[in-house]
Amino acid sequence: MSTDRKATSRQPGKVGAQRAPGEGVPGPTRTHEPPHPSSLPDAERGRWGRRLVIVAVAFVWIAAAIAGGVSGLFEAFGPAPLGRNLEVSTLVLDRDGKLLRAYLTREGRWRLPAARKDVDPRFVEALLAYEDKRFYHHRGVDPLAMLRAAYQLVTEGHIVSGGSTITMQVARLIEPRQKRSLYAKLHEAVRALQLEWALSKDEILSRYLTLAPYGGNLEGIRAASLAYFGKEPRRLTLGETALLVALPQSPEFRRPDRYPAAAKRARDRVLDRIAGRGLYSAAEIAHAKEEPVPTMRKPMPIVAPHSADEATFASPKKSVIRLTVDGTLQRTLEKLARERAGSLGPDLSVAIVVIDNATGEVLARVASPDYFDLRRAGQVDLTRAVRSPGSALKPFIYGIGFEDGLIHPETLIDDHPIHYGNYAPENFDLTYQGTVTVRRALQLSLNTPAVAVLDEVGPSRLIARLAQAGAPLVLPKDEAPGLALGLGGVGIRLLDLTMLYAGLARQGTVAPLIEQLGQTPQAPKRLIEPVAAWYVGNVLLGTPPPENAAGGRIAFKTGTSYGYRDAWAIGFDGKRTIGVWAGRPDGAPVVGLGGRVTAAPILFDAFARLGASIEPLPRAPKGVLIASSAKLPPPLRRFAPRDSAGEAMTPKVQIVFPPNGANLELSHAAGQSPDPIAIKITGGTPPLNVLLNGMPISAKRTARTLFFEPDGPGFVRLTVTDATGAADSVVVRLQ
Repeated sequence: MSTDRKATSRQPGKVGAQRAPGEGVPGPTRTHEPPHPSSLPDAERGRWGRRLVIVAVAFVWIAAAIAGGVSGLFEAFGPAPLGRNLEVSTLVLDRDGKLLRAYLTREGRWRLPAARKDVDPRFVEALLAYEDKRFYHHRGVDPLAMLRAAYQLVTEGHIVSGGSTITMQVARLIEPRQKRSLYAKLHEAVRALQLEWALSKDEILSRYLTLAPYGGNLEGIRAASLAYFGKEPRRLTLGETALLVALPQSPEFRRPDRYPAAAKRARDRVLDRIAGRGLYSAAEIAHAKEEPVPTMRKPMPIVAPHSADEATFASPKKSVIRLTVDGTLQRTLEKLARERAGSLGPDLSVAIVVIDNATGEVLARVASPDYFDLRRAGQVDLTRAVRSPGSALKPFIYGIGFEDGLIHPETLIDDHPIHYGNYAPENFDLTYQGTVTVRRALQLSLNTPAVAVLDEVGPSRLIARLAQAGAPLVLPKDEAPGLALGLGGVGIRLLDLTMLYAGLARQGTVAPLIEQLGQTPQAPKRLIEPVAAWYVGNVLLGTPPPENAAGGRIAFKTGTSYGYRDAWAIGFDGKRTIGVWAGRPDGAPVVGLGGRVTAAPILFDAFARLGASIEPLPRAPKGVLIASSAKLPPPLRRFAPRDSAGEAMTPKVQIVFPPNGANLELSHAAGQSPDPIAIKITGGTPPLNVLLNGMPISAKRTARTLFFEPDGPGFVRLTVTDATGAADSVVVRLQ
């Protein structure tokens, strides 16, 4: 993800110290003191003279500036750029201030802001000991360092050290020079004096920690530490410290990912220098020299990438954004999503949302298992994708029914075939339970009881209630609200559905979601009354758990959309609500996908990885009625539709496939009997009898989908009768 760039003049420290990858090769050993200029030939004396002139001129200028010409130089060079408006990488942090993701600057650089408090104190100690030991005593220019550099220039014949203070290096980083010259050095000195006049020492040090080059497109110690060591620079080993001190002097030729041998030599020289200061023991220095040098760059952190992208898009002018996300939990659930998606198959994806019930803060949001997985459309935010919830809306149907006084958890309700015009809901397993309690109907996710209650509550009212709570449902284009929405004939986002379930945990009030710290919370919105919400939570607490999971700890509901396209599981305890979705990002059907078998195990695993104990649900509010079915008030003992049309809802038995008069083409392999043909039946009262040309077909008497094996081409008559004597018959042609 990084873009390397060649070294530029934005390199502080020991100017002239930048060497080729083979730097450090020893030359001839000098066994005598440098010759006195008077003993040299005329040509050599001329070169020495010129060096002395350069040094003398430099000191004259610097002395003049310090002694009394500072104001004139300030005026000549103009006001100093202080680096307050330098572009830095946008940082997205978690709720505890830990880095989730950083973004490149427009120039393609990793430039992460840093201050003294952000780095290991030993690094600052080593940096100052190596680069500028009088940093806190001089005013930007260190005359002693300049004198030492001048002496080394005269005696060695080349620049050994530049005499630059950290302040001068910062001046050069903020205002890069085009070439090395006496004028450029004077310019840096003046700028350093101006910086010291305007900024504190810690502010100057902070700019160095942010801008120092570390090779390629890395600037600042945080970017370097993350790229080379995979961690923030708050805790560094002595070897890591020395390497980070050495790199800015020659960032391109000492890059450990390209020239590890040169990087190691530079690091060891720093260790030798600071060893002479008495900061560390000989054993510590020896151990640091044995540390391996990193040979490759690590990727920058990218946690909660979808949340980070959304936050930076919403706040483009912010350089630091704090999310409500718990970074540790986010990493844990991202790992869980990757594991489960990998076991489900290469085309399936998983999304997970965790919400704090009390505040509405999003503690984790895993929008895809892998942001960079193209096959799974990893950059698509599946927590915001509109998908069919299947049966996951049933708790809100029953909740409004509880609120209206239509039902109680122990109210008896019929589960049997029923028609509403042309709409005939069926249970998932195509069987019926007869008379059950509402509690049992919701826990087993029976369809016909839920549709019967929705018919009384009203589909439009359900949609309006959820929209009022902040979770609008999405209907197919040009379609009016109907009873099918109770079984998933509508669209909703995982974030919104999880927020609604958190409202059940809050006893009926929905807290609008908060994803950035400091965001002004909105007033909670009423979903259902507290008693109704408590009833729903109490019922869902008894939902049978998935295989190998402990029940009775969290209240949860699953859902599977039509055609096995979406699997859902949403659950809550007294403190947090977790929503899970699984399926294909492109919405294609997946054989065997289901809320209970696919999403529910992920939900329970997510709760297990929260790192905290399960919190009990809130206590029952005033007005809750605890009673058995027989002891309920008479109107609540058994659910009955309020209009008489309910009695005519049971349809007569009907063969819906094959339709009467259909022509069916027989298919079979060569030399084999024709393939079986399906018969689909709806309505009627079991047991059912199916006849083929007057002869009974052997099948379960409750089955509504069965098969018969045709003898060959020709006409056949299919007949079905039910327990009441009602019958239906069709004639089809096989060819």
